[in-house]
Amino acid sequence: MQARIKNPALTVPEAMPALIALGNAAKKAGVAANTLDLIYLRASQINGCSVCVDMHSRDLKKLGETDERLYAVAAWRETAFFTEAERAVLALTEAATRAADRPDAVPDEIWNAAAKHYDEAAMAALVLNIALINFWNRVNLTTRQVAGAASK
Repeated sequence: MQARIKNPALTVPEAMPALIALGNAAKKAGVAANTLDLIYLRASQINGCSVCVDMHSRDLKKLGETDERLYAVAAWRETAFFTEAERAVLALTEAATRAADRPDAVPDEIWNAAAKHYDEAAMAALVLNIALINFWNRVNLTTRQVAGAASK
C-alpha cells in the first residue's frame, strides 16, 4: 500500500503546528490521557482509519492499557471492562462521529451521561478531541496514509 500524497498537514507549512497546538490545548482540560486515546481509537475504528487505529492502540498499550480492554473497545457496550464515565465518553464519541446517522446527532441522553462525569471545560475538551480525531481520520483516509509508516 502506498499513500496518494504526503500527509497534507506536513505539506501545508503552517498546518501541523496549528493542529498540534489545538490538540495540546484540548488535552489540558483534565481528561485522562487513556480516556482521550479510547476516544481516538473508537472513532478511528468507526471511520476505518488504519493509521489511527494502529497509533492509538499502541499509545494505549504504552499507557498500560490491558489487551482485554483494547480488544473490546469496538464492542464496549457488550463488556464489563469499561467504567460508567468511559462508557459515556465512548457513546459521545460514537454519536459525534456518526453525526449523519440520526436526526439528533448527539441526543441529550448521550450528552447528559457524559456531562455527569465531566465539567464544562472537560466536556469542551472531549468535543474538541472527538472533532480532531475525526479530522485526522478523514485526512488519512482521503490520502490513503499507511498504517505503521510513522512508527518506522
